[in-house]
Amino acid sequence: MNHANRFYLFITISLVIAVITGGVILITKHNKSQSIKITLSQASLPQQSGEVYIGGAIANPGLYPLGENDTIQTLLSITGPESDADLSHIKIYIPHEGEEQLHQKVDINRADPWLLVAVPGIGNVLGQRIIHYRSENGPFKRIEGLLKVDGIGEGTFNEIKGYITVSD
Repeated sequence: MNHANRFYLFITISLVIAVITGGVILITKHNKSQSIKITLSQASLPQQSGEVYIGGAIANPGLYPLGENDTIQTLLSITGPESDADLSHIKIYIPHEGEEQLHQKVDINRADPWLLVAVPGIGNVLGQRIIHYRSENGPFKRIEGLLKVDGIGEGTFNEIKGYITVSD
């Protein structure tokens, strides 16, 4: 065997030994390694209660009471998502303490009596009158249409006009 062939044989045997040794080391380290256990701490959340504003593609947008055990599903069942609502994208916004919050606008063409009563200045009687007027005369075209409802004058209208809206 000539000198070049011995050199190539030596290199080949050295590479085979290196590959086998590396494989043995990897296998033994892999078998000895322990699995990593990740534990997420369960921070206790503050008790959720108060009110939550729900708007967007729902039948009755507005402020709703939020109980300790309420879920998003519970709130959606109350608000009545519209047929084209994209429920795969729900936004939740939590304001900072002291942040100015805009008041809700209640759609007088869709609101149930209990939601109308939530508007400052509308009680049970006016809420029922609004529902009755709406069912007899059709939807309101403008919020000023409330002036035609028995018991709502300029004073009451001026008090509630910032809280109401109409839809088509």
